[in-house]
Amino acid sequence: MRSNNNSGCLTAFVSSFSRIMLLFAWIARPALMNATFSTFILPCLGFMFLPFTTLMYVFLKQGVGTIQGLDWLWLLLAVILDLASVGAAGAANRNRIPAGYPGSYAEKEYVAPAPAQPTAVTQPVQAPAPAPAAPAPAAPEQPTETKPQ
Repeated sequence: MRSNNNSGCLTAFVSSFSRIMLLFAWIARPALMNATFSTFILPCLGFMFLPFTTLMYVFLKQGVGTIQGLDWLWLLLAVILDLASVGAAGAANRNRIPAGYPGSYAEKEYVAPAPAQPTAVTQPVQAPAPAPAAPAPAAPEQPTETKPQ
């Protein structure tokens, strides 16, 4: 794993590319955004949570005005791309989870030390043999009665 944590402006630009493109489309063609969405809330939520999907929806909606045919495939690919980008960001920042919490790398890297194995020089310690059990006490003899003849 790389230990270089230096991130520059290019990394920030690449990670927010879809949001930047959506913002530019909104600024450059406000009529297109108004025709695509009837409210202000949906594009804002799309900007925050599903930027690729929102951008693809805007591009697909401008042609015929409805989503049909292979447009659904492109929209599905945009949803997968959004989910993949969120998952990749989570996996990339997983090393920041403190040790002891579920899912941290430190939890997986910690391996309990193996028990020491006996070597050829070391003789195994034998357990002492159990003491023989004492015989059970015999029953006392009963006097027998003799009958006079």
